[in-house]
Amino acid sequence: MKILHTADWHLGKKLEQCERTEEHQHFLNWLIEKLKAECIDVLIIAGDIFDTGSPSNTALELYYRFLRNVKDTCCRDVIIIGGNHDSISTLNAPRELLKFFNVYIVGGVPDEFTEQIIPVKDVSGKLQVVVCAVPFLRDKDIRLSVPGETGAEREARIKQGICDHYNRFKEHIAPYKAEGIPVIATGHLFAAGAGTSDSEKEIHVGNLGQVCGDQFPEEFDYIALGHIHRPQKVNKMDHIRYSGSPVPLSFSESDDKKQVIILEFENGAMTRLEEHEIPSCRKLIRVRGSLDAVKSKLLLLEDACLQYPSWVEVQVETEAYIPDLEEQLEKIKVRIPFVERFFCRQVRKIALPDFAEQVDEGMTLMDLDPKAVFTKKCEIEFGDNDYSELMATFEEAMERMRQLEEVKE
Repeated sequence: MKILHTADWHLGKKLEQCERTEEHQHFLNWLIEKLKAECIDVLIIAGDIFDTGSPSNTALELYYRFLRNVKDTCCRDVIIIGGNHDSISTLNAPRELLKFFNVYIVGGVPDEFTEQIIPVKDVSGKLQVVVCAVPFLRDKDIRLSVPGETGAEREARIKQGICDHYNRFKEHIAPYKAEGIPVIATGHLFAAGAGTSDSEKEIHVGNLGQVCGDQFPEEFDYIALGHIHRPQKVNKMDHIRYSGSPVPLSFSESDDKKQVIILEFENGAMTRLEEHEIPSCRKLIRVRGSLDAVKSKLLLLEDACLQYPSWVEVQVETEAYIPDLEEQLEKIKVRIPFVERFFCRQVRKIALPDFAEQVDEGMTLMDLDPKAVFTKKCEIEFGDNDYSELMATFEEAMERMRQLEEVKE
């Protein structure tokens, strides 16, 4: 039996005010052909089908047309879980109807726990694999609020609640495991050790809710995760994977190789696990530096020769606001016709304090962790303004540093 794992489609997602419909349609067309070419039996979509809880008519049309087209392939079963961006009611509304077409929806944790357990059979009716379709776990699903609890206590309760939810499956899947039936679990969460990008919104404040790879029950033969947009293993465990988003959802993902994951099971064991790269149809490019440096870099860009023209995020570092920046860049764009749009950012340069001030500040911050220090700096610089994207970038950098340290060790 062949299974394809994908996640984080974010249908309806815009880059600022720019629609991504063409890119999503390109991916969905490619996915249909991949289901046919690989003779996929089961498709698992691990959450965040839509970008918002109230998807547009265009996003809904993409979704339902795709499900219709799946029935023209050899893929017999589709299993979809809700993510933190999805509305439970929106996903679940057509659930009973779609079940007749072997499309199984678990938008949120159901009242009956075992409704998350989906047996999958082959064409002859023989049970081949069992999927524990765990959706995004909200606070109400995993814990009761406790008045007066500290941040550390809340974090511990959330983590324990997530672990307890997965451990509840053990008694229900034991008979299947005894018969040698492989069991797959899904999840839409932030696992410890996973590197993020600008486009992810954290499930809980800070890093609450992170679950380590070894905290999942060992009874699961594969764990198909969603929420993190960069494809990756969790804690170097080959059977716990984020498939990643199929299209780059922010400029921080411009260099990521987007993929789906294909698994194959024979005689109760996983015999194949392959990453299949998704072809890009639009290049996202990030250029940063002084105004002169940015202009030079833009003129050195090369045509990616893709189906749709490139989009470029231009971050100009400056000490003073440049009122005619967009006009200056538009003159350059005429010379690079393969670029359709610039997304302009002006990054203010801030003079560093002298050495004495740095030493004094360092001594007063000795007992704070890096994130707390960075948060305080953001509060000083931005006040009540939104700086969530900057915080996400900071956490991405910290995670990358941690991964590099692991490699050195």
